[in-house]
Amino acid sequence: MKCGAKCFVVEAEINDKLQTIPVTARTAIQARKVVRLEFGEQLKIISVRTS
Repeated sequence: MKCGAKCFVVEAEINDKLQTIPVTARTAIQARKVVRLEFGEQLKIISVRTS
């Protein structure tokens, strides 16, 4: 965990199923990048919120 990191909740549609994924990142943009790297191209991000 890096300095200044917060917990984000990413709502995404993966294989036609809505999922909420908790992510630790510094910014919402970085949270999106982490989720995209983990799940690949079959992912459609709906929202990113701080928790």
